[in-house]
Amino acid sequence: MVRIIESMKSVAEIPRDISQNLIGVLTDIDDTITTDGRLPAAAYSMLERLSDAGLLVIPITGRPAGWCDMVARFWPVAGVVGENGALAFRYNHETRQMKRTFMMDDAARNENRKKLNELADAIVDDVKGAAVASDQLYREADLAIDFCEDVPALSDDDVERILKHFHDVGAVAKASSIHVNGWFGDWDKLSMTRKFLMEEFFIDLEKDKDRFIYCGDSPNDSPMFGFFPNACGVANVQEFVGRMEALPAFVANARGGDGFVEIGEQIIAARTANQNTNFFEGT
Repeated sequence: MVRIIESMKSVAEIPRDISQNLIGVLTDIDDTITTDGRLPAAAYSMLERLSDAGLLVIPITGRPAGWCDMVARFWPVAGVVGENGALAFRYNHETRQMKRTFMMDDAARNENRKKLNELADAIVDDVKGAAVASDQLYREADLAIDFCEDVPALSDDDVERILKHFHDVGAVAKASSIHVNGWFGDWDKLSMTRKFLMEEFFIDLEKDKDRFIYCGDSPNDSPMFGFFPNACGVANVQEFVGRMEALPAFVANARGGDGFVEIGEQIIAARTANQNTNFFEGT
């Protein structure tokens, strides 16, 4: 049994009516549905079970556009928001077409890429042990600096130094559980989620935020935790208490993918008892 931070309740205490009235489940990927860098079968299956239960299931991730194309195309999801809100992809299986939405046009992304490349060199030179993330090749709009995925884990002070490099040149920067992601532009996970849900599903998050559950684990999830009143963290979110502006309302007993399954089981059990209507049947 993990220690529950006073401001967070156990996911077992999620009120049944919240689960029964949900429109969708939004979720981070790394260390939320993955465990130790792997995607467990049970967590992947839970994505499908939640979708089959009539919910919009949408990963909201810091991972790159290249990965998001695969996720939107092959995973049992309604779409994906990537690069911490720089883009969103939705695949239409009937027409076999991918719709790609970006916060910035091609010209702006290309110009920003030049500045980010210069910044990458400066960060790696200054913070020993840091590295450009191995998935950088597949990114459209941001720079990811690896501090513990494929390199030995750096200290909290080193992570703060990486963040400072971005801030000193006017970039936005967010730390996940594995990377510091930085970009030039005014967006985050929440702003693109708002845009994507309105444009693709005609959902106004300001009115319906209590009908979504967001699942996450780390500081770059803070905007989502602060916005969604029923946000859930997997157990490892507690490692970042004191480094986050907002915490989730509920926390799982288990870490990573097991914690995501725990959250999903609570939702599905409540909806099964109520035999709630499939969201897609009403749209």
